[in-house]
Amino acid sequence: MTAAIKGPVLVTGGAGYIGGQTVLALLDAGVEVCVVDNLSTGTMRPFHKNVAFYKGDIHDGNLLRSIFSEHYIAAILHFAGSIKVDESVSNPLKYYYNNTEGSRVLIDYAVRHNVRNFIFSSTAAVYGETGDAPVSEAAIPLPLNPYGWSKLFTEQQLKDASNVSQMNYGIFRYFNVAGADPELRHGQFLENPTHLIGRAIDALLGRASALKVFGSDLPTTDGTGVRDYIHVYDVASAHLALLSDMQASGQSRLLNLGYGVGSSVMEVVSAISRIANKPVPYELGEPRPGEAPSVVADITKLQEHLDWVPKYNDLSQMTSSAYNWSKSSKE
Repeated sequence: MTAAIKGPVLVTGGAGYIGGQTVLALLDAGVEVCVVDNLSTGTMRPFHKNVAFYKGDIHDGNLLRSIFSEHYIAAILHFAGSIKVDESVSNPLKYYYNNTEGSRVLIDYAVRHNVRNFIFSSTAAVYGETGDAPVSEAAIPLPLNPYGWSKLFTEQQLKDASNVSQMNYGIFRYFNVAGADPELRHGQFLENPTHLIGRAIDALLGRASALKVFGSDLPTTDGTGVRDYIHVYDVASAHLALLSDMQASGQSRLLNLGYGVGSSVMEVVSAISRIANKPVPYELGEPRPGEAPSVVADITKLQEHLDWVPKYNDLSQMTSSAYNWSKSSKE
């Protein structure tokens, strides 16, 4: 059974999609929470009234000093950063500033103030080309874009800082996070989403043109790309399980975070169509250069180290919560 978490916990990016869901999980578990978010992409929700909320940027040393002087921070969950792969290619320095340099400042203050546990949201994008087999943490990372590099550089900063301090690190390499809070308390706020499920829902609801399916004759079961999708609720609960493990064991961890099961583009499209009882309009296109046909997590280490059992590891649950959230948040 997961041990109780010792707080207060500082959540950066705690008004964002994954950060906000994790704030909810911490509050549901009775943990004292502080949040820092510049609200550039995040959105305040009613549950933020129950946290110590600081509007600002993790680059701001004065703000961080205030937070650490006002609260004895036991752990940091670091979600703040930029996440669009295409944008990272066109504006790489933004990503090295927001993701890598911002993290360096935060890590520096965490070490100075004797924070014992620091969990970082990394990404499967650090792996680059993965091949068809499930990818494990032992794979040599070689990112294909500045977004992946900005995250990998932060991983290394955390490892190096841990070597010269008492701070342990937890690194989650996310695969494809999807869905919304089952009670619709929180979800993803995106105009013109770029991820598959959001684009498919917008196409179905007439908010966007037909979904473009990139590749229909790939070496997969139905010819369309396969990805490992994980419900945002389970992502949040995994963070609590990891923090509990780190506080109990005093060990650092680097773990893939997914279900270890792939779903194809057409399986996602079919699931959304069933939920809405209406077909998702789509058109077939050529595969995008550099994209692997299949990217699925090897979660052996995740299962070995964490007392964590996913609750919503079903494609229909993920897509239905995303569909319900999208309808409710834009009505």
